[in-house]
Amino acid sequence: MSALMLNKSYFIETFKKIADMVEKNRDHLSKLDSDIGDGDHGINLTIGFREVEKQLPLLSDSTADIAELMKKVGMILLSKVGGASGPLYGSFFMKMANNTTGKQAVTFKEFCQMYQDGVEAVQMRGKAELNDKTMIDALIPGLKVLNNYKEGDDPIKTLEICVDEMKKGSDLTIPLVAKKGRSMRLGERAIGHRDAGSESAWMIMNEFLQQLKLEK
Repeated sequence: MSALMLNKSYFIETFKKIADMVEKNRDHLSKLDSDIGDGDHGINLTIGFREVEKQLPLLSDSTADIAELMKKVGMILLSKVGGASGPLYGSFFMKMANNTTGKQAVTFKEFCQMYQDGVEAVQMRGKAELNDKTMIDALIPGLKVLNNYKEGDDPIKTLEICVDEMKKGSDLTIPLVAKKGRSMRLGERAIGHRDAGSESAWMIMNEFLQQLKLEK
């Protein structure tokens, strides 16, 4: 398993899966957001990933490497998605490109680094910390798992644990008072509601996991 390589088509296929997932869960994500935010998280992500999916055939042919693909996807989300999720997810995918210039495929270890680069970009842009009731509450637990990955470990098992920890992190947003974003103004009234961004974060990484299972 340690020799597993993830090529550009792995990322293309994963983005197709993410687009389908977002479409199916649009109302669910918007409902979560309507409880304590603007109510448009699912709608905004759907708009962004519809455009990503529309451009994937062109991106598949026209991008020189994984880096260019990730940058282009991030830029589409930045330009098409309103609210906070556009800049955050746009930055996430754009920064995943950091160490992939010239690469047609990456090892799982390199994929872990891509994820770390993406999470750091989200933190830098959103200025959120753990327990602020944001997507960071899902992203950081996942990062801790991927940072512990060693050559020879099972990539699928590692990513399964990563997604599971992200889900738990999302669960842990429910009792929190929000310290960032629109929900911050609600104070203690935000308690008892899940952060929508933490939910979409683990769901998006779950699509990377599902595609990884097909790469064996």
